Amino acid sequence: MDFKPSHPLSMPTDAELFQAMQAKQHSALAALYDRYASLVYRVALRILINPQEAEDLTQEIFLKLWRSSTYDVNRGSLSSFLTTLTRSRAIDKLRSRSSNLKSLQRWGNTMTTQPPPISPFEAASIHQRSEHVREALANLPEKYRQILELAYYEGLSQSEIAARLDIPLGTVKSWSRQGLLTLRKTLQTWIE
Repeated sequence: MDFKPSHPLSMPTDAELFQAMQAKQHSALAALYDRYASLVYRVALRILINPQEAEDLTQEIFLKLWRSSTYDVNRGSLSSFLTTLTRSRAIDKLRSRSSNLKSLQRWGNTMTTQPPPISPFEAASIHQRSEHVREALANLPEKYRQILELAYYEGLSQSEIAARLDIPLGTVKSWSRQGLLTLRKTLQTWIE
């Protein structure tokens, strides 16, 4: 059943559309949606920032209007009612988002960041591998070893290494790559 305005050539008023919508006329809801969806979306987007959340809230507002609206024609315009309702719901969503974030942070803080203790077998294996790496590193030419030690043991960037050793950055990059390739070749059996 389609909604018919009181005057055939005029646009239906918000009050007429609202009454027809309360009588469950889908065309009245569609007309109100066409009239006010962009307003509701803009208000929601301004508060929520996220376009997807604003779209979802727009749908929620019109579902609320359809199902059980508390709008009173005598208390103000429908646009004001929808703006107020959207603003209120958007703020509720922000509060909920903040509450969820705090809950996640509390949960994350309670989680242990300590890795589980390693077994004696794992400790022996790690020790053996680190000995092989130290030997392979010691057998590198001095220029390669020095750059890799500064990078991995002292945490310096290639630019910082170049400044400390007073050599060009390109040289640091080249020697670093050559050192890593040599180490990889030497440690190939341990890598696999």
